[in-house]
Amino acid sequence: MAEIELIVQADDLGMCHAVNEGIVRAFNEGIVTQAAIMAPCPWFDEAVALAHQHAIPIGLHCTLTCEWDHFRWRPLTEGPSLVGEDGTMYRAVQDAMSRIDAEEAFIEVRAQAARVAAAGIRLICCDNHMGSICPEAFERLCEEVDVPFLYPQVEPHIEFTSLAMLSPFEGDGTGPYKKTWLLNYIAALTPGRHYLCTHPAVAGDELASIAGKDAKNVDWAERFRKSDLEALTDPAVRDAIDTRGITLVSVDQLDEI
Repeated sequence: MAEIELIVQADDLGMCHAVNEGIVRAFNEGIVTQAAIMAPCPWFDEAVALAHQHAIPIGLHCTLTCEWDHFRWRPLTEGPSLVGEDGTMYRAVQDAMSRIDAEEAFIEVRAQAARVAAAGIRLICCDNHMGSICPEAFERLCEEVDVPFLYPQVEPHIEFTSLAMLSPFEGDGTGPYKKTWLLNYIAALTPGRHYLCTHPAVAGDELASIAGKDAKNVDWAERFRKSDLEALTDPAVRDAIDTRGITLVSVDQLDEI
């Protein structure tokens, strides 16, 4: 293993066009090393085409929630416990955790993995969207498709020296705060294997419209994603990686899991 290895994952591939575009840009022009795909989402087909075109390593973002006010998706399967009254996935993690049946969750995430496989993509790992809603289902899926989970709530999972998320570190939204945070993060990495979760996307009307202006998660719609993309593609960030001799890797490039 290299002295410092860093996986930089972009979450939510397939969610919408702006996210797909941002992830491709962060992979080709920035430091993103892999992406997590959301099989139930409307822009899945474009995500698959882009993953093939750009040779992006892909993990499954097990999706049992849909958090947006004005942008909804449904499960791939028919389990009644998977949806609220409107027939779409639950908005909140706590609602999903308290209502979803574990067997129906497994059938759903299994269908999500099967959809990715049918599109000709080999999964390198699994993780969860928003939270570890049903660890039992995720564990069964990882065993069946023979890939590790990224987070420690599920076995088998990858052991990391540290896990971090870039997206919320934006300060007041003015100035280069996120870039500064990322540069400090890179400077502080110790020998070992590290994981950074990100959510890059291209700003615009598509993202700005998915959450109401007073929604608790409105910053996750556009603001955090726009600044993630800016930080991840900043030349100073790549220079910092190179200066420290950090090896950027994806899960499938790890010597040991």
